[in-house]
Amino acid sequence: MHAPISRPAELGREVRTQSGLVRGHARDANGVLAFKGIPYATPPVGLLRWRTPQPRAPWVGVRDALTFGAGCLSSLENDHRPGPRSEDCLYLNVWTAATEAHEKRPVMVWIHGGGFQFGSSANPSTDGGRLAAKGVVVVSFNYRLGIFGFLAHPDLDAEAPSGNYGLRDQLAALRWVKANIAAFGGDPDNVTLFGESAGAMAVGILMASPLAHGLFHKAIGQSGAFWDGRHGPLQSFDEARARGVAFARGQGNASISALRAIRAEQLNAAASWNFKMDHVVSAFSPSIDRHVVPDVPARRFLRGEQMRIPLLAGWNAAEEFPFMAQSLPAQSAQAFRAAAETMFGKERMADFLKVYPSATDAEAKVSAAALTGDTVIGEQVWQWLRLHRLGGAPVYGYHFSYTSPYTPIASHVTEIPFVFGTLTPQQVIGCAVPPAEEDRALAETMMSYWVNFARCSDPNGSGLPVWPAYETDVVQIIGTTIESGANPQAARLRFLGSFRQDGVLPTRWREMASTTAR
Repeated sequence: MHAPISRPAELGREVRTQSGLVRGHARDANGVLAFKGIPYATPPVGLLRWRTPQPRAPWVGVRDALTFGAGCLSSLENDHRPGPRSEDCLYLNVWTAATEAHEKRPVMVWIHGGGFQFGSSANPSTDGGRLAAKGVVVVSFNYRLGIFGFLAHPDLDAEAPSGNYGLRDQLAALRWVKANIAAFGGDPDNVTLFGESAGAMAVGILMASPLAHGLFHKAIGQSGAFWDGRHGPLQSFDEARARGVAFARGQGNASISALRAIRAEQLNAAASWNFKMDHVVSAFSPSIDRHVVPDVPARRFLRGEQMRIPLLAGWNAAEEFPFMAQSLPAQSAQAFRAAAETMFGKERMADFLKVYPSATDAEAKVSAAALTGDTVIGEQVWQWLRLHRLGGAPVYGYHFSYTSPYTPIASHVTEIPFVFGTLTPQQVIGCAVPPAEEDRALAETMMSYWVNFARCSDPNGSGLPVWPAYETDVVQIIGTTIESGANPQAARLRFLGSFRQDGVLPTRWREMASTTAR
């Protein structure tokens, strides 16, 4: 008699993780299973506030994974985004169209943006179903924000290196993926980490972190790189601790145990943030902790100390749109030039005016906007591409300039609905025009580029406009026409990049944080 043929078990709504069984949604019209609100760590509450995330204890029976977990508490003042928020927020989501667990599909892990101050994985624009239908397994997750994610303090250092708890949450989510994603039909040895804004900054930071090695194998960064800002690089070890000590002093010289006992909502309200503040140096956000972040990320890249993995990264034509409150004064050409001279030095003004002209008040306003987008986002992404290419890994760069009635401004975040194929309303720019056929076509192209890169480290594929590897400032221009071309902002970004010393932007720019913010 012949032994019976063993058939792989069909992947269904119930999947066993290392902590227990989870039950997701039934397959949708595209054959995609969705699992939402899976805990990847123990709730970081009580004595676990400001501690490294702990593994989730196993549960008995089947846990429903039908709704998103609560988002982490938002530091953004008057944040009207929908959905519940809680300090108990370390949950992730999985979308897969695999029919059998052994398929080893490429995995794409998304890190949401929000300046490390707000946002969650429940954003409708980042639903992973459409990407999953193209053959990848998609994961998204929440991580601690603001003061809960990034408080550094000497007394916390006595327990373990403090600060960057939000980054440690990201590492914990990646470890969960490594341990569990095969059960969802994913390949734990082919993980692409991708994110936008602060999510892209996290990708760049983790590429430079020795703790992330082996947890992901490719990287995509949309509008972010190193957590640099207009007022210089991320906070130093001493700056982050001084901020934490000052905060505790403002709470009545509270001890860490007393701060842990304060109601989460009260603590969060005492550390609120708004868009007038530089989120890099004026908020609880990533800092050099000499552990997760051993040094300024750009310096690590300059020295070749980052993960040598394939990278696809780029930025948008009008990144400045949400950040205009952080611009140099531009009520007149004279005011703009005076502020620029303070920032860049009198001896560099001739070079500055070549790339940021301000002969008239109108010209100054245009240049001030361009400078804001360049200093907050553009220059660091350009550096990321340039520095990583020196290490020999495949690198692909893009410049997103697409506009349509649905997306009239190529602002920060407007590319996200195209990457995920969700084509949700472009709320950041206040546009409610529904997408048209040309928008749907672009979404198909961008999804294909991103999925191809996740599959084989190269965005190119059949029927797509050719995307050459990055070199000498050649990027893929993703506009109404998609084609390779010279970086349209190269001269401006080279000017700004000339101020880096050993990979680091001037810390003296910190002095302008209070005098130029409006």
